[in-house]
Order: sequence, then C-alpha cells, then structure tokens
Amino acid sequence: MDLFSAGMNKHAPLADRMRPRTLDEFVGQQHIVGKGKLLRRAIETDSLQSSIFFGPPGCGKTTLASIVANTTGSDFVKLNAVTSGVKDVRGVIANAEDNLRLYGRETYLLLDECHRWSKAQSDSILPALERGIIKFIGSTTENPMVSMTGAIVSRCRAFQFYPLTEEDVKKCIKAAVADKERGMGNYDTEIDEGAYDHIARIANGDVRTALNAIELAILTTEADGNGVIHVTEDIAAESIQQKLINCDDQQFYDMLSAFCKSLRGGDSDAAIAWFARLIYAGIDPRIICRRLIAHASEDVGLANPQAMVQAVAAAQALEFIGMPEAGLSITQAIIFICESPKSNSVVIAKDTAFAEAKSIPDQPVPIHLRDTSYPGASKLGHGRGYKYPHDYPGHVVAQEYMPPSVKGHKYYIPGELGSEGKIRQNHINQGRIKEK
Repeated sequence: MDLFSAGMNKHAPLADRMRPRTLDEFVGQQHIVGKGKLLRRAIETDSLQSSIFFGPPGCGKTTLASIVANTTGSDFVKLNAVTSGVKDVRGVIANAEDNLRLYGRETYLLLDECHRWSKAQSDSILPALERGIIKFIGSTTENPMVSMTGAIVSRCRAFQFYPLTEEDVKKCIKAAVADKERGMGNYDTEIDEGAYDHIARIANGDVRTALNAIELAILTTEADGNGVIHVTEDIAAESIQQKLINCDDQQFYDMLSAFCKSLRGGDSDAAIAWFARLIYAGIDPRIICRRLIAHASEDVGLANPQAMVQAVAAAQALEFIGMPEAGLSITQAIIFICESPKSNSVVIAKDTAFAEAKSIPDQPVPIHLRDTSYPGASKLGHGRGYKYPHDYPGHVVAQEYMPPSVKGHKYYIPGELGSEGKIRQNHINQGRIKEK
C-alpha cells in the first residue's frame, strides 16, 4: 500500500476517495498544470525539483502532490509540520541518503502545513536540499514569502494555487456522484441542478467542502417509494450550511488593503463589499473603525471635516451597542468617507514636519513665543513682542510662529476641494501661499 492508499478505502470521506490519480483527472489550476505548462512538464518527465504549493484549502495542493507520488520513480515520504519534529526529518534524510547512495533512487519529502515549521526545523533540512539528497514539496495555505524562512523559499520554486471556479467544483461533484468505484454511483440518486449550483457556490472554491456536502446529503436523505434518493436545493443548503472565507494572516492583510484602497478611491460599493467580507471572516470590527478614523484624516482631512466626526461616531456606536447593529453606523461612515471630497494635505503636512523635526537641528524658541506662565518669566523677557491675535481686526495678526530652523517652510498646503477650498483661498488672501 503506497503513501496515499490509506485514504482510498471505503470508509474514507468522499473527498479522499475521489482524489485524482493522474494529471488528466486533475481539475483546475490550468495556469500551472495545463497542457505545456512548466509544472505539468516537470511532473510528466519526473524532473520536478523542490517546490512549494500554496493556496486556499481544497484547491488541489495535496492532490497534486499525490499525483507526483503516483507518477515518480522516486521514494515519497509525507510529514505534517504540526506533528513532525527535527528527529523525524533527520530519519527521512538518513533513509534518503542510503537509498541514493546504494540504489541511486531519489526521495521526495512532502510537508503539509509547511509554514508551521520553526526556523530550527527548517534549518535541519537545508543541507540535504543543497546536496540533492531530498527533493522538498511544501504545501501551505499561507504565502510562503511571508510565513516561511527565506532560506527554504530561496531553494524552492513556488507555485500559487487559486480557488476552483464554480464550474470546476460542479464538475467534481457530478463526477463523484456518478463514480461507482470510488464515489456515490452505487446509490440511486436524483440531484437537482439547483442543489449542484448551491453547493458549488457556497463551497467558495473548496472542492473538499463540496464533496463532503454532497456525500452528507446523499447519506442522510431517505429514499422515496421507488428507492430513489432525491437531493433538492433545500437539502443541499442544510448539508453545506454557510460559506467559509479563508482568512489567514496574508489574506486578512490583502483584504484590509483592498478595503483601505477602496476608501481612498471613493468606491462606496467596493469598500462595503470588503467590509462585509472582513466581518464575515471573523475579524474584530474595531480594526475597521480604526482604519476609518485614520482615513478620515489621511484621505479626506479638511476637505470635509465631518468625515472624522462620522468615523469616531461609528467607533463609539460599536462600543455602545456592538455588532450587528453597529454595522449600520460603520457602513454609514464608510459611505461618508468614500463620497467626501478627497485631500491628502493633512498626511503630507504631518509627514514633512516630522521628517524635518528629526533631521534639522533645532534653535532656541523665539523670545516672543516662550512660556510666560511662571513667576519670573517676564524678567527673562519671555513673551516680549508677542502680538495677541484677538486684539487685532479679524482676530488675526501677522507674526512669526515657526521654529527658527525651518522658517519659511510650508507643511500644510490646502487642497482645492470641499471645505478646504475656502481655507486655501484664505491662505492666498493672506499671502501664505501663491495662487496657481
């Protein structure tokens, strides 16, 4: 019995029994295993080098590794990063070295959940990789560029897997229902097309979830008077329940990035869509509120000062009433920020001022701006020459406020949109900036 045979017996879940055995049976990932593609050629010619397969659950990573195991003339060993330690790896390497030296036979090591390996575990395999004693195939749901040590990644070819399309998932389900050897073909079934559509849609590209759902639906549905098991869309809905969103660390940051860029780009629909997906995936809604407050200044600023009010109010609503009710307040703030005129003058002002505070040597505070609140300050001349703005027409008076080392530097340059347009005109009238 080979490495993967244990999952093919009649008691295994349908998803394991229906695991494709050849590249021709493999569904999806045509960008890497389609006719003439590099990975397909490498597998067919038994010349695959150390690789990392990464992508969401149920998209074919382990299945493709099993196809490599079935087609290669090399030994194939499987470990799981969660349960395997350095001792296990050393045992595999020792056996691989003996097989290579005595019989000229190479060894593949498939490591599931490879992102879970520590640096010490990763380092234990590096010498064997460099000497060609083993060929490594890592399988992970996370981005290896972020979650794995650079030493391993640099010695492997990374192949990204994508969620299967709904049509791909339906093709797999129908094949499993019809298959009499490994699937559900020995059951007399009638599956509504709507049931296939529902399972394929809710599976969200995860064929394992879809196959487990159709198996559950068939096994738990009572046959009618003619002995036929009729799976309706309602039965399918009960079997698969709700859609799962894969949200590992990298996916979380990618979705949050898309949300923030949608806010900045003023696309209310896109921002709401990403907000909904992030919440559905289970993230803390306070993260959303923090980003709204930040973007109210970063991307709207004084073009519409009410954006900050809306963002803070949404955060307060979340604290006062919680979810899901606060979702309305958060959505309102999202729409307000998206639909507001945009300005990044606040962030430019802050970044420029902080950069110069760090890089330009300071000089003493001008005498007229110094603190006069303590006894004896007047004897030191503090405050001498200061002009109190409220004593002048319009409550404004021209005097120098800047630190001497950056005198004449401009940090805040008002934009032309929204409320900031009025501020800009005031600055022009005061001679603080020049009209374009």
